[in-house]
Amino acid sequence: MAAAVFHQVIGTPHSSLHHEFRENTLRLNSNNFRLEIGVSRRVCHRSDQRNFCVVKASTSQTSVFDPVSSPSTNNTNNSKKKSNETALILMRHGESLWNEKNLFTGCVDVPLTKKGVEEAIEAGKRISNIPVDMIYTSALIRAQMTAMLAMTQHRRRKVPIIIHNESEQARTWSEIFSEDTKKQSIPVIAAWQLNERMYGELQGLNKQETADRYGKEQVHEWRRSYDIPPPNGESLEMCAERAVAYFKDQIEPQLLSGKNVMIAAHGNSLRSIIMYLDKLTSQEVISLELSTGIPMLYIFKEGKFIRRGSPVAPTEAGVYAYTRGLAQYRQKLDEMFH
Repeated sequence: MAAAVFHQVIGTPHSSLHHEFRENTLRLNSNNFRLEIGVSRRVCHRSDQRNFCVVKASTSQTSVFDPVSSPSTNNTNNSKKKSNETALILMRHGESLWNEKNLFTGCVDVPLTKKGVEEAIEAGKRISNIPVDMIYTSALIRAQMTAMLAMTQHRRRKVPIIIHNESEQARTWSEIFSEDTKKQSIPVIAAWQLNERMYGELQGLNKQETADRYGKEQVHEWRRSYDIPPPNGESLEMCAERAVAYFKDQIEPQLLSGKNVMIAAHGNSLRSIIMYLDKLTSQEVISLELSTGIPMLYIFKEGKFIRRGSPVAPTEAGVYAYTRGLAQYRQKLDEMFH
C-alpha cells in the first residue's frame, strides 16, 4: 500500500486546470502548458482519476540568484530563521554494476552501469525546473555520480562542488576565492551516515545463490524485516538510526533556513528518511519500494513535510501548480534562458 501511494504520479500534461483569481495574478507560459497562479485564489485540478485544490499559496523565499554557502554548524541559529516554503528532493542512485549482477552491494563502493548513468541523467531532467541550493550524498560513488549527472541537466547550470571538511588543511585547499564562481556553484556534502545499510557477510554474494543456500524465507527476513540484521550487518532499524539522526541534525536545519535540498542516496537510507518524513510504522516501511533514478519531491512548509510525488518530465505542469514559489522559480528560469 505504501509503495503504491509513494509512486503515484502527480499530474499529467493532459489534465485540465481551472483557476479563479482575485488579484495579483502570476502567468507562466511555456511551449507545452500555461499556468496561472494568483496570490489569493483557488486552483482546482481535474482529471479522470482525481481532483485537488490549492488555496492561498504562500510566497517562497527562493531566489534564482542565491550564492553558494557551506552548511552552518550552528543549527540553533539556522532553525530560528524559518522559510515559508522549501523543496526537498530525494533520489535513489541509478543502477550500479552489482545491481546489474544481482549481488548484495551494501557499503561496497560500486559505480554505475551505463543504464545507471542514463537513469541519473533522466532524473536530472525531471528536476531541471526545481530549485536546488545544497546537495547531500552518501560517501559511496554511485550516489555521488547520480547527483553530479543529475545536475548537468538542471537549467540553472550551477556546478556541484564537493565540500571537504575533513581537516583544516582540506578546507583551506578546497577554498573558492572567486565570488562570481561561488554564485555559480552548489555545495555537495558527502556523509557516510547516508550510506546504504551494511549487509555484512552477504556483501558481494549473488542474491539467488544466497537464497538457495540459506533458504528464501531466511534471506527475505534479512532483506525485508525491520529489526533483524544479516550476519555481521545492519538491520533497517540500525540504518534508520544513523540516517534519520543525520537528517535531523544536518539537513533539516538547512531546510528551515530557506535552502532547497537534494539528497542522492540509497534504497534503505532513503526508506529510513521517508519513514521519518511520512511518519510510517515499521511495518509500513518494509513494504516501501524505491526505484533507481526516480526523484521524489517534498515541500517543507511550516515545519511539515508534504509529499508531492515525482515530476513526470521537464514539461510537467502538475508540480508547479502546488506552490507559487515553484511557479515563480520556473518563470525566472524561462526569462533567463529564453
